[in-house]
Amino acid sequence: MSPPTTLPDIHFREDCAQAMPFRFRGEGGLPCTYLAGNTAAECWHMGPDYAFVALHADETGDLVADTRQIYARLLAEVRGSAHPFLIRIWNYFGDINLGDEDAERYRQFCVGRAQAVDAEFNNPPPAATAIGVDRRDGLHVIALCAKHPATALENPRQTPAWQYPRQYGKVSPGFSRGALLDAGSEHPLLLASGTASIVGHASVHVGDVAEQCRESLHNLRALLDEGEQRSGVPFAFGQCRALRVYIRDPQNLHAVRMVFEASGIPPEHIVYLHGEVCRRELAVELEGVFAA
Repeated sequence: MSPPTTLPDIHFREDCAQAMPFRFRGEGGLPCTYLAGNTAAECWHMGPDYAFVALHADETGDLVADTRQIYARLLAEVRGSAHPFLIRIWNYFGDINLGDEDAERYRQFCVGRAQAVDAEFNNPPPAATAIGVDRRDGLHVIALCAKHPATALENPRQTPAWQYPRQYGKVSPGFSRGALLDAGSEHPLLLASGTASIVGHASVHVGDVAEQCRESLHNLRALLDEGEQRSGVPFAFGQCRALRVYIRDPQNLHAVRMVFEASGIPPEHIVYLHGEVCRRELAVELEGVFAA
């Protein structure tokens, strides 16, 4: 039997042989500009049951086709491997909110992804995040894969993203609200998807950055409670191993930090990054890793 997944000391350092393929602008990697908080490379100790796949593609001018191709590459690489199950995916691409209604680039991304994925991908979909960055950096897709499926989580305060009504696009976003790893063990992990100020399927507190942060934390708390119900083990803000907070406008950094640093999440485990949320009316999105 493989050893349980552990993240006892998730931290940021340059010399970790098992470093996750995340580097922020200025460190030779992903195009998210660092704003504040934890500074170095994120290091995940996952064990032999897990693997990361990182893909990058330049854009050709057709985001639907580009997304379809990169996701086809992802599935081709993963499905026949020793780690065939997609657990958690991170997507980064430029001008995520450019375009109106169905021409918006995020909606085009969702269409391209849906055209590429198989039935297993949607049964249920993996946890995920999609963040807008500098368009010159192309399309980045990073996936955490596993030998065995995770337990997909939904948030009882929110409509499942894959059940969003037509007003959010021709194709609903393909992700679950979180993933529970090793749910039957004494030390499960909870990976929270990109989480924002959404109740049901509606954006709330539009124009109030601090209240959006608080609502996002309410959603995170509900997801942790759901993880406890599914695993039988409690998850707490104080057990956060890493939290990324994406901020649309860097001028809001101080207001955002004031809320998150009073939340009970260890401030030394939070990193604040410049990134565009997939809904243009929302200012902040978070994602995190929690150990039981």
